[in-house]
Amino acid sequence: MTPPSGDVVQGIAILLWAADPSVPERLATPFFHAAAAAALDVPVEIYFTAASVRLLVPGVAAGLHASAHHAKTIYDNMREAVAHGARLLACSDALDAHGIDGGQLIAECAGRGGAVQFMARVCEPGWKTLVF
Repeated sequence: MTPPSGDVVQGIAILLWAADPSVPERLATPFFHAAAAAALDVPVEIYFTAASVRLLVPGVAAGLHASAHHAKTIYDNMREAVAHGARLLACSDALDAHGIDGGQLIAECAGRGGAVQFMARVCEPGWKTLVF
């Protein structure tokens, strides 16, 4: 995929910062964008930080809907993004801050990725970023 500037996109790094399970109407969009980019064969990494790490706890995202008119759960949206190739990464500091055992996350979580990893991606010339 080549953007108008002529730079080759090597990947998309998505930071979930304000994507809080207490506001489920904000949660589907990041995963729609992740699935779309991954479906275009663009590598996608989704970094869960702040309260968004709670979405990686089994059962949390499965109980949330973006709206009463949307049949899929947020977990369904997450799984679709992963099925297209997106990688879900949990911030260790955010897990600790929320008292979440990092060994008890959903199977779709590919591992850890915090501020250093996200900033390394941001600094790579071919990577683009989105923040939700």
